[in-house]
Amino acid sequence: MDFSRLPDFRPSGKSYVRWKTREVRVGEVGIGGDNPIRVQSMTTTDTMDTEATIAESIRMIEAGCELVRITAPSKKEAENLKIIKEGLRERGYSTPLVADIHFTPNAAEIAARIVEKVRVNPGNYADKKKFANIEYNDETYQAELDRIRERFTPLVEICKEHGTAMRIGTNHGSLSDRIMSRYGDTPHGMVESAMEFVRICRDLDYHELILSMKASNTQVMVQAYRLLVATMKAEGMNYPLHLGVTEAGDGEDGRIKSAVGIGTLLEDGLGDTVRVSLTEPPEAEIPVAKDLVKRYVDLSKPKPQKESFITYSPFDYKRSESFTLLNIGGKEAPVVLADLSDKPEIKPSSFFPLGHQYSIPLDKWNQADIAADFIYLGRKQINFEIPGQLGILVDAEAFNPKPQHYPVFNLENFTSHQAFSGPKFLRLSAEERLPKTLENHPEWVIVLSINQNIGMAKSWMDELRGQGIQNPIILEGNYADFSLEETQLYASTDFGSALLDGFGDGVWLKGNSSDLRATNQISFGILQATRVRISKTEYISCPSCGRTLFDLQETTAKIRRVTHHLKGVKIGIMGCIVNGPGEMADADYGYVGTGVGKITLYKEKEVVKRNIPSEEAVDELIELIKEYGDWVEPEKVLD
Repeated sequence: MDFSRLPDFRPSGKSYVRWKTREVRVGEVGIGGDNPIRVQSMTTTDTMDTEATIAESIRMIEAGCELVRITAPSKKEAENLKIIKEGLRERGYSTPLVADIHFTPNAAEIAARIVEKVRVNPGNYADKKKFANIEYNDETYQAELDRIRERFTPLVEICKEHGTAMRIGTNHGSLSDRIMSRYGDTPHGMVESAMEFVRICRDLDYHELILSMKASNTQVMVQAYRLLVATMKAEGMNYPLHLGVTEAGDGEDGRIKSAVGIGTLLEDGLGDTVRVSLTEPPEAEIPVAKDLVKRYVDLSKPKPQKESFITYSPFDYKRSESFTLLNIGGKEAPVVLADLSDKPEIKPSSFFPLGHQYSIPLDKWNQADIAADFIYLGRKQINFEIPGQLGILVDAEAFNPKPQHYPVFNLENFTSHQAFSGPKFLRLSAEERLPKTLENHPEWVIVLSINQNIGMAKSWMDELRGQGIQNPIILEGNYADFSLEETQLYASTDFGSALLDGFGDGVWLKGNSSDLRATNQISFGILQATRVRISKTEYISCPSCGRTLFDLQETTAKIRRVTHHLKGVKIGIMGCIVNGPGEMADADYGYVGTGVGKITLYKEKEVVKRNIPSEEAVDELIELIKEYGDWVEPEKVLD
């Protein structure tokens, strides 16, 4: 497909404008149109455990959940949705229910007569996934589309009759063999997987649709949603979007990864409903989702749209070109800057929370995998030896030339720079213009504030690169007035939005000065979540649901405890086979529930050990990692 011929995916470039979608009613809740961005979650209980599912649904609703999704893996669970719904209504709760369907069209057809919305996955509604490569010509592929139309049409007709909405939700991990063979494991394939079903709905004059493009890889997820919107625009559609990063994990990593993906799209003006998929109780997801969308509450009413133009590709990742200065820019991994300018006194121990540890017996510095590359001191000085790989930034007014020290200027004192030789840093906002005398001078690094408007900052960098100016750019953001969780979410949104579009050769995150360790961890977490710098183990962990065949939260914590030191290794932890095999293709190792108390281990997408008792499976996973040469003993890794 020639992506350059598609309409721009954004309603606006430099300022937030929410894309105006058509309104879809899900029971008494409106999604899209002039409605606010809705938040939702999914139960983790066995759907046949009626009372437990009702109780968990109530906890979610009272936390602020506006749609409750419940898995219906077979006809009996679909039928039990009626009893669950009646139980909630009897207790005074009218929140719409959503049936989550995989593999079982007959369950979807039952559920569509009961609940307000059904979610179907086009990757497994009428197809299978066995990683088979199938050769198609146009005629044989059309025959497959005709088969899908025949299988899917009854559900559409039932939804029309009962006023039931539908989410057509593509998952990157469960693209069918048919789609994979035709389009590859790509955002384009994800979009076509959904659009084939959407076009059937349109032909049948059914439009109560909501669409999603979920992936655990934030680059893939963002590209797929953008391509979906551009494709819909080209075909005269504007269905609402449900946003989510699937298998995001738990704790800080899950929040950062979710915010990078969801926040980037919200900044694009896209998204009508959100689910943050954490490996935690579902009611814990709701405050995170609400924090993510509250930035857009006052902005959520759609404004007149205008076309804008960009020179970078929003549909694939390509890092913005820059030259290399010090270890910044070019092909160097993005750097992390830390800020000690608020500290009354700076000692060697001040560097400890930033990943630099000094050993008195060995008389040497040790660097952790998440050690800051540069530390900003403001106007302060230090009189002790620093780590050999660390750079120190000092305001130009207080700068004294020393090894590994570099001056920082702003536009007010820029003219004094000629008194200093060597690398220099210039701090700017996106509302300021780059001095002509600086353009492409090889001794300058630009530090760009992103706090005013990330859209404006990206436009500023895009314009700069369009002019052929290739100085390295550090992205600077100040979140000192926010809570720790808000900092995780908002910094991930802002920095992530730029990094996923290839902008930024480093990040300078200023958080609460009383918790420098946490701020440093967030910086490295954002780089990891955007996949531009890997510094730790990555966990692709699903949020659990009624299909889950083991205690996912406890198991994830156990696996993390014994593998957290394996830098760069990706481990998928899946409760069932819905996305397991597909996500294993993106992970190095997979741990998937395949029966009660039974685990199957994967190396990438290949099964290597089946039906291992769950009490033995973590040890077997470690043995598998050792067998393939990716194991490192914990004591050999610096803490």
